[in-house]
Amino acid sequence: MAAVPYSGETRTAQRGRPRDASRDAALRRAALDVMAEVGYRALTMDAVAARARAGKATIYRRWESKLELVIDTCAHLVSQNLPEPNTGSLAGDLREFLSAFAAFLSGPTGKAAQALVGELPHEPELAVAFRRTFLSSQRDVLRRILDRADRRGELRPDAPRSMLVELTGAALTHRLMLTGEPLDDVFVNRLMSQVLLPLLNRERPGTGQPGPATR
Repeated sequence: MAAVPYSGETRTAQRGRPRDASRDAALRRAALDVMAEVGYRALTMDAVAARARAGKATIYRRWESKLELVIDTCAHLVSQNLPEPNTGSLAGDLREFLSAFAAFLSGPTGKAAQALVGELPHEPELAVAFRRTFLSSQRDVLRRILDRADRRGELRPDAPRSMLVELTGAALTHRLMLTGEPLDDVFVNRLMSQVLLPLLNRERPGTGQPGPATR
């Protein structure tokens, strides 16, 4: 199956009666919970309908397929759960963003993400959508945090911004999908103080050491 560019909208959005946003949210949550339990391949519209206590026709009025439902669920989850802090400092922005993202991944979303990742090589359309929602959204927020820090003069001239975005995602997903260790504040603080801020902060004049890690 050839990959189809993901537009960010479901094809059924304009059909039928006006959609009840609260009902949509309940159906997406049911899809996420079922996928976290059984994985993407075993996910069925019947199981989602049963979990949401809805008729299957209610789901098909909104989404034409399981794939469409999962893509839409990923898009909405990320848009509603990834903050874009603007605290006025690099350390403050990173800490707020990473703490929220770690908490986001520690719940059912993290289990669902693990289920999805294993299917990406076999589902090209799902892979495109997952990268453009789940992955690209968190990367874009990090890039904007770094851009603002640069305009404030907080970044060293040779700061490896692109690599840092990759490292941040890799550190979180390594814990989530491989080691199973907690994505807690202790880990977030270590990641910031030992890896991210030393790579980014300007040196304190005359010290050869990175600038302050906290505001």
